[in-house]
Amino acid sequence: MEQQHAPLQRRDFLRGALVTAVLLPLGGTLVSCVGGGGSPAATGGAVSATNPFGMAASSTVDAVIFKGGYGIEYTEFAGKLVEKLQKGSTVKVTAATNIAQTLQPRFVAGNPPDVIDNSGAGLIGINTIRDQLEDLTSVIEAKNYEGKVIKDTLYPGVVEPGTFDGKFVQLNYVLTVYAVWYSASLFEANGWTVPKTWDEALELGAKAKEQGKYLFGWGTEAATYYQTMAIASAIKEGGDEVRLALDNLEEGCWSLQPVQDVFNALKKIIDAGYVKPGGAGTQFTAAQAQWSNAEDFILYPSGGWIENEMKTQTKEGFKMTGAPEPTVSASPKMPYTALHSTAGEGFVVPSQGKNVPGGKEFMRAMLSNDAAVNFAKTTFSSTIVKDTIPADGFGSTALVSQVKMLEGAGSDVFSWNFVDLYGLNTDQLVLWNTFLQGGSDVATLTKGLQDISDKVRTDDSVKKVTVK
Repeated sequence: MEQQHAPLQRRDFLRGALVTAVLLPLGGTLVSCVGGGGSPAATGGAVSATNPFGMAASSTVDAVIFKGGYGIEYTEFAGKLVEKLQKGSTVKVTAATNIAQTLQPRFVAGNPPDVIDNSGAGLIGINTIRDQLEDLTSVIEAKNYEGKVIKDTLYPGVVEPGTFDGKFVQLNYVLTVYAVWYSASLFEANGWTVPKTWDEALELGAKAKEQGKYLFGWGTEAATYYQTMAIASAIKEGGDEVRLALDNLEEGCWSLQPVQDVFNALKKIIDAGYVKPGGAGTQFTAAQAQWSNAEDFILYPSGGWIENEMKTQTKEGFKMTGAPEPTVSASPKMPYTALHSTAGEGFVVPSQGKNVPGGKEFMRAMLSNDAAVNFAKTTFSSTIVKDTIPADGFGSTALVSQVKMLEGAGSDVFSWNFVDLYGLNTDQLVLWNTFLQGGSDVATLTKGLQDISDKVRTDDSVKKVTVK
């Protein structure tokens, strides 16, 4: 599971084709800071070309990594690179499925890990810890393991999303494309067409029901995947007005007409019986297997990590493929091809970690070409490091479809950040589980979501970030 991490503006992130590894800058080049930022090198470690942060000899790096759709093997690979280069060092990679629950006690105790993949449904709201994090400018100013300056090897636009009040504290490692996923082989066999509007989705639900299948399904921990889909659809319908209202937690933002139109469209699908029952009591990967293996339902909203997450539970010949979220009308403010895409898997280095230089060295290893290629090859997803994906997408239909969606979107790429920034997902999950199982109406869902947003907006103790 993965959630978006970054106050990305429309047209401010990445566009283009992963296959050809051409993503064009939409708002300039990477931010560069003279002096590198961050804390000084650790005492006892000699700074050199191969040890730019002064990692102490024979030291240990404590890395806590979210174990979701991408697994943790890619970070273990990076850890081995560190151990090979920094002789005598040890990298301890610990998996966690709920980052906030696991690590907040350590932050309180002043004993956080050296590096964290702050991701998943239970991530720590970055707003609550950003003052306790290292500036990562020194990482991208350093040379990678191949001897190239790291910032020159990255796609444009990767610094701004993790920068708050001028401080670059979070590096989002994975380029994530959000979509509605389906089996191209199943659709071909039944003569089905991927719906481009919610009316078409309702019609497809009826056709699926004739074949003994549901249109949608969900698992309890991933109920807010439907919120993600709904927000993307509403933004395409209503444009920046919707995106900015939600991202800035404006009063009445959930009552905007495009948002309500999408909620009502989903409610029609739920009331028609086209959503597989029982999702609120089903673990999310088990529910996803009902889609990818049993084919009980035919559409599933998720990020590009879904292929790797379900690689052992996907029916042979499934031909997993992604498509953009439906729009409400045939003439939305943004076209159907507009795409929700962002960088995810936000890596941070706590300033109170015992081995801050080691945490930065771990990130330097992850940004090496070897580590980035390994990630792409083993997860069928792209990192923010350029030139790591071959033209055939490693044989992945899902990865190839992501490329096509990015190409089709052009400059119409957007995202939002308020859910992760303020740590709202846990409370929102309750509302969406109830709604999807038919236990509430649109008015109740809207009020619940607005109450959550208003609580943060009116809380003077919460530092706000204004998105423009």
